[in-house]
This record gives sequence, structure tokens and C-alpha cells, in this order.
Amino acid sequence: MKVTVTKKAEKKLRQGVPLIQKEDIEETIFSNDWVIFQSQRNEELGRGYLGKQNKGIGWVLTREKRPIDEDFFAKTFLHAKMKRESFFSCSETTAFRLLNGEGDALGGLTIDWYDGYVVFSWYNETLYHHNEEILAAFQTAFPEVKGAYEKIRFASKLEESRHLYGQRAPEPLLIKENGITYATYLDDGLMTGIFLDQREVRGKLASGFLQGKSILNMFSYTGAFSVAAAKGGAKETTSVDLANRSLERTREHFQVNDLPLKDQHIYVMDTFDYFKYAKRKEIFYDCIILDPPSFARNKKRVFTVAKNYGELIEQSLAILSSKGWLIASTNAANLPLDKFEKQIEQAFLKKGVQLKKQSVFSLPADFATTKFFPEGEYLKVLFYQRID
Repeated sequence: MKVTVTKKAEKKLRQGVPLIQKEDIEETIFSNDWVIFQSQRNEELGRGYLGKQNKGIGWVLTREKRPIDEDFFAKTFLHAKMKRESFFSCSETTAFRLLNGEGDALGGLTIDWYDGYVVFSWYNETLYHHNEEILAAFQTAFPEVKGAYEKIRFASKLEESRHLYGQRAPEPLLIKENGITYATYLDDGLMTGIFLDQREVRGKLASGFLQGKSILNMFSYTGAFSVAAAKGGAKETTSVDLANRSLERTREHFQVNDLPLKDQHIYVMDTFDYFKYAKRKEIFYDCIILDPPSFARNKKRVFTVAKNYGELIEQSLAILSSKGWLIASTNAANLPLDKFEKQIEQAFLKKGVQLKKQSVFSLPADFATTKFFPEGEYLKVLFYQRID
């Protein structure tokens, strides 16, 4: 199928932008067929597909005049494998990203490696329609994979998580990261128990720079940041998350690392309620970690990073010790680093507190990105230290 793009879109595609937006084409016709994107002079600009998804309406997969078939996908997978050769030989880290969507020239799909098992995440139905040839190509490129799972991350009546082929992974599947053990579950909803993109941040926490310090980990999920800090010598950790299952999974992470639970505090409660509790009890922390979801809703309020992150900073400053560290993190792709930083530092000014930015983390190397799609560099983690 051939699709003609606008003059403005033609310029973008010639520059290398892989994402197709609704305004890039005059009439959107979703089809399971592969698409040849062409200029208004009928010049071929690239090949890919159109599909309903959270960002844009499709992807360019190649600029070459070649069929998108099983051989195409096999070569794409082999190239991604070659780029990550060093990860396969590292015994200290056994979980990482194998293929990162548009960063590996395959927008709409990510694949993660968990100690010999893999998890496919599909982001639109069009690409998923070709899953048989994609899986066949993957097995050609990765014959060593023990077993595979998939996550359906688009609106569908399909099961959101299921086993695809090969062996089933043990539950939990214990993986290593920076020498620390984490318990993962590959077939338990859309999440696995750890966000692999935060590996370098957890490595920093485990390095020992917070030795002897007290840590507050907000929106803690399964407590991975807390475990890393504890392994790095933190005196005590406090993990706070609204989800009931966070309690059991956080305890499990400490237990598989032989860390005593008596030095760890785990609360299932709303973040803002905990801030009020800590302030009332005059509990102060040497390090506060803020890693909220981009969007969250509970019975009391709606939270978005773009609008409400400053409130988190303000609440944190009231219970942050002298010389304390504030770690501000977001995975909001629609919030550029400069605007995120500005929101944080405006909160400092509002509260009359001085903090100095010490370091910034983004995506690790296995989460490949392309300069032609800056939104793909979604992770932003800033380390500040209190100096007033």
C-alpha cells in the first residue's frame, strides 16, 4: 500500500524522523499491510506501517527499497544483538533490553531479556498482526532463548500477558543487576517487578555514597531502589506505595538479598498522606527518591508529572535533612529535561531551600535511541544535594 505524505512530513522523513503523525498524511487509512511512504512527486521516502497507538499513527522501519519480511526482521534482531554483545558476557547483570523500538529501527515493539527468557511488548495491533513472522525471525536470531512471553500494550480483547513458546520461567525468576538479586514475574500482568531502564540509577545507589544514611523511597513499586540503597550500606530504608501488592514484593526483594527486614520500613499508603505523617512526627531523611508514574489517579486526586511534580518536591523539602539528597525521576516523554528541571528548581525557590544539582542520568546503553526521535530519550533522573 502506498501513502502520500504532506510536504512538511516529507522534510521530516528525509531528515530521518521515524514516527508518522496524524497530520503527516491527508487521509488516515489503517491497514495491516506494509506501507510505502511517498512524496507528493511519488518519490519513495521509506517503508513501514500505520497503526493506532499511544504516540503517532505509525512508523518508518527502513529507508531501503526492500521487502519487510522475515529476513528483514531477522537482520534487525541480529543487529540489535550485536550492539548488546557486552551485556551477554556480564555475569553481574542478567536482565536488560534486547530491542528498544525505534531506537533499534523497529518502532512499536520492545523486547527484554531476563536471564535467558524474553518478554515482547507490543504497542499496536498492526505490528502484532505480523507476529508470526516476527517471532520466527526472532527465533532465528536468538535460538538460545529458553522461553518467551508477550505483553499487549494496546487496546485489545487479547490477554494482556501470556506465555509464547519454550520453557516457562520459574516464579519468581531471580535475575542479577549490578550483582544484586531481584525477583521478577514474567507472566503477571503488564509489569515484571523491575524497571530495567533504572539500572544505572540503582547502580549509583548501590555504590555506597549513601552509606549510613536513611532513605525514603516514594512510589516504591517493589522497592528496587530501596534494596539497591540497602546493599550500598544505607542505615535504613522506607518504601511507600499505594498498591497493596507492593508490601509483599518489597519484602521479597529484601529477603532474596539476605537483608534484615528490621531495618526496612514498608508502608502501603498515599504518598501525600505519608508526607503529612512524616512531617507531623518530625521524621527526616538523608535521601528522598521521587519516581512517580506520569499519570496516577486515586479516590482523592489526579496526579500528572507535568502539573504536580513541584508539589512532591515541596513536600519532600519539609522532611529532607541538612546535606540531604533529593533524587527526582520521571519517565514522562512529553516533558523535556529543561522543563522538568525548571519545575523542580521553582519548588526550591518557593520553599527558600538551596540544593545543588550533582548529576543527571538518562537511559542506559541497551535502551537504544535515535537522535531523530528525541522523545524516545524519555528517562530523566536528577540528583540534588541540599546545601543551605
